[in-house]
Amino acid sequence: MGIVLAMKPRNEGLDPRTSSNSIELKLQEVTQLFNSMDPSPFYEKDLDHDAEEFIVSWARELPDRGPLCLVLHVEKPLPQGFSETAVQDAVRHYFDYRASINRLELRRMLKLGRTSLMIGSCFLVGCLLLSQLIAQHGSSSAFWSIARESLTIGGWVAMWRPMEIYLYEWWPISRHHALLRRLSEVTVEVRAPEAIETGPDQLRLFELERRSSLQPTKIPASQHDAHAA
Repeated sequence: MGIVLAMKPRNEGLDPRTSSNSIELKLQEVTQLFNSMDPSPFYEKDLDHDAEEFIVSWARELPDRGPLCLVLHVEKPLPQGFSETAVQDAVRHYFDYRASINRLELRRMLKLGRTSLMIGSCFLVGCLLLSQLIAQHGSSSAFWSIARESLTIGGWVAMWRPMEIYLYEWWPISRHHALLRRLSEVTVEVRAPEAIETGPDQLRLFELERRSSLQPTKIPASQHDAHAA
């Protein structure tokens, strides 16, 4: 069964672009919030992919400051063993795990940037030195002029990758990491109908009512003789 996601219209209820930091999610049952294919214990389960994208996309539109609150509107009562605290711990644990993975990705990218910077710098220095040698000892023909300019351009092109990493690529990952860290501290509020408790007394009363409804109704003898006549 796929997850059912619903978000209130922007002009109704909570608006993520206002001062409220609440995210609202509508589910048929709370288990739809988690990946049904994940065999891990409840506390370590992954969130459903659609639910994760929904939560992250809404949280991205909220103000950068203040705690976040995830409100779950659940149509069915919580299953036995599930509680609001358990759901909150599971959601926080998942986003904390995602934040750690994102942090590792950022470190890997910065390490790649340092390696690319060292390689590009060495290549640039070699190209500039070779270009200077050509300028000092080469002839003034068009061939040597093109070779000198090509070495200069090629050396600077080798710096493109580290410049791209340090100028453009690292900060979106860093901002996403900050968002995941906020979600790892989210407050979860579950709004679900309460389960009907069926104790021994309720079960005994239900059984008596069921038996009385199944007993045949006796017809008085006078009414039976009248019908027979």
